[in-house]
Amino acid sequence: MKRTKLLIPGPVELDSEVLLAMARPMMGHRTPDFEEVLEECWRLLREVYQTRNEVAIITGSGTSAMEAAVASVIKEGDEVVSITGGKFGERLAEIASAFGAEVKRVDVEWGSTFAVEQVESAIAESNAVAITLTHNETSTGVLHDARAVGKLAREYDILFIADCITSVGGDDVRTDEWGIDLCITGSQKCLAAPPGLGFVAVSERAWEVITNNTRRRAYYLDLARYRKALARGTTPFTPSVTLIYGLRAALKKIEEEGLKARIERHRRLAKATREAARAMNLELFAEQHCASNTVTAIKIPPHLSDDDVRGVLKREYGILVAGGQAQLKGKIFRIGHMGNVTFADLVQVLSALELVLKKAGHQLEPGKGVAAAEKVFSG
Repeated sequence: MKRTKLLIPGPVELDSEVLLAMARPMMGHRTPDFEEVLEECWRLLREVYQTRNEVAIITGSGTSAMEAAVASVIKEGDEVVSITGGKFGERLAEIASAFGAEVKRVDVEWGSTFAVEQVESAIAESNAVAITLTHNETSTGVLHDARAVGKLAREYDILFIADCITSVGGDDVRTDEWGIDLCITGSQKCLAAPPGLGFVAVSERAWEVITNNTRRRAYYLDLARYRKALARGTTPFTPSVTLIYGLRAALKKIEEEGLKARIERHRRLAKATREAARAMNLELFAEQHCASNTVTAIKIPPHLSDDDVRGVLKREYGILVAGGQAQLKGKIFRIGHMGNVTFADLVQVLSALELVLKKAGHQLEPGKGVAAAEKVFSG
């Protein structure tokens, strides 16, 4: 099987130590040995989350953690303010609706971010018990201001549910300082662990709501069950032992690199990608004051197709970048520079992209994009 190099917003390339960790012999999930593995994962997760809160580990994708967060605190008929502006912001709103919430959407143009006044007005005009936000919207390449939303949530005494699936471990996510009550992430993004695990860091305010919510409509994803298990140093249901081996190894790699250094690496990769795109005569999709540090969305030139760019990159160079979603399908492509991506990886995709674009008839000066990226890293 021909190997494809992944430069997408998850799943990401795995470190060899993570792959080897998953080849370890199986152990009983209700044993002291496995409890030690879990305890180390919880400790390292709290460091990456920048929190003192308990973190639930769920065997399921990031969406399972989104659903657990919403289902555990929202009752049928509750009002929820949801900031959209992308595929995943909309997903949180859809999950809230699925659990019977009356959702008041703050619709944001894709590629832009919200105005704080717009959000505050929506909260003030509602009886909302919670507000939802996707911090880093990979469908558009936009990073939203979670700190500002947390401040509003505190002022209006409502819960803040934040999808930080593509920011925790790759960008600055200050869970406690920003007042995020339910902070959600997934394993296969910036944490650079295998797909299949979701996490929710839960504040004491949120635990109080969960405890008092006698109308929870989840079973497997009921966070109250996870808290009872956390008190015993375990999980409420059989976890994916193999994936947790990989998670521990991935979190140790983050600890070795240092969270501050890791965030800076992601920011430099993002800046280098944006500068390279401009140098290739390409137009960025997201507004620059709110551009993501873990994925860059780039408009496909009007005279080219998605296959001219992404298709040729994969067929001829074995490099996979992501396409657009929903109304952006065929209009943008997205380069993921999260997890273990290095400058060398970025140069590889940028140089291949220059060749692909040149072959397709796009006007650019060969080598100029790579040179722009090199300038970022040499400066």
